[in-house]
Amino acid sequence: MSRHYDVDAVRKEFPAVERMVYLDSGFQTPLARPVKAAIELFLREGFETAGPKSVWLDRVEQTRAKVARFLGVTADEIAFTKNTSESMNVAANALPLRAGDNVLMIHGDHPNNAYAFLHLQRKGVEVRFIPMTDVVDADSFASFIDENTRAISMSHVTFHAGHRFDIESVGAMCTRKKLYFVVDVMQAIGVVPVNATAIGASFIGSGSHKGLLVPQGLGLLYWDKTLKELEPAYLAAASLAEVPDDLIARADRMAPSPAAKRFELGNFNLPAVHALSASLDMIEQIGVQNIQNHCFDLGDHLITRLDELGVRLVGPRERKHRAPHIYVIALPASDWLGHFEENGVRVSPERDGIRVSLGMFNTATDIDRLIDVIRRRGLGRPSAAA
Repeated sequence: MSRHYDVDAVRKEFPAVERMVYLDSGFQTPLARPVKAAIELFLREGFETAGPKSVWLDRVEQTRAKVARFLGVTADEIAFTKNTSESMNVAANALPLRAGDNVLMIHGDHPNNAYAFLHLQRKGVEVRFIPMTDVVDADSFASFIDENTRAISMSHVTFHAGHRFDIESVGAMCTRKKLYFVVDVMQAIGVVPVNATAIGASFIGSGSHKGLLVPQGLGLLYWDKTLKELEPAYLAAASLAEVPDDLIARADRMAPSPAAKRFELGNFNLPAVHALSASLDMIEQIGVQNIQNHCFDLGDHLITRLDELGVRLVGPRERKHRAPHIYVIALPASDWLGHFEENGVRVSPERDGIRVSLGMFNTATDIDRLIDVIRRRGLGRPSAAA
């Protein structure tokens, strides 16, 4: 039993975690019963009635409103995309950047965030990378900003080592200096509280298959609606302020929607939208702050047990600077991944070791079983971290 919520009851909603030690939510969370039920409802309706399209589209808007409440914004600031990478590309191409402008990013951050902006080099936009350290805040960027800097883009939580960067201080600096600010919250959302207004971002991008518990294929995009100059790089009827009743395109009626729908192209991933509605209900019932605190407690336990073994943790150790749920153990993935798989422990290989990523359903027993698998193999072998 967690001291924050009834984790035993939550575990019953995730059958997969009874079959293995699942420590891989940073890759994909197992399917929860309420999420599965929502997808099955959609499939049943399509199978039995060929689809109540108007009902499905109403549910899209209901889910959009849920996402907005979850992020502390309004529904007209939320768009649906395919994934985080698409969201970041939409954002990068919406910024009014010209040849000679530069964008600041963090070296070693998620590659797809970087590629979205590196692709703008063909237009003469320069991308500059600052060093990645355990602590990244406004001061980390300040000395790199010059008269041609127009934007900063970064992750809230890093996928490869569990840094949790001070995006609020960076956002406040961007506001003062009139810079655009683009944030990837993929590894944070659903576990770390995310308040888009407090962040002060121009755009926030995410997928939904990690902390939001949805199968892959649905992304989210927050757009600060006061920034009307940020327009889509591509257009469809669904993107327009006024969709022609006869659906005949007219060159004199192409104004984009005043809402974040301007960044959508229509034809939503309806099964995933249904899933997201159910997952948000589940997360909000537990409380994202409670999920964060529970994962922090498990992380403290993991760090203590690793210290007992003499195994190093990659990335920050202090709660102030680490994510609650992403931990990388300095054991070579090429040597250890198969060992974990053989012993029923699901983890991911990462650039500096083995990534352990926690979810709302994990317990201290999961951590202890992980440690036992490491101990039974023995650290005296060449495969163990120095």
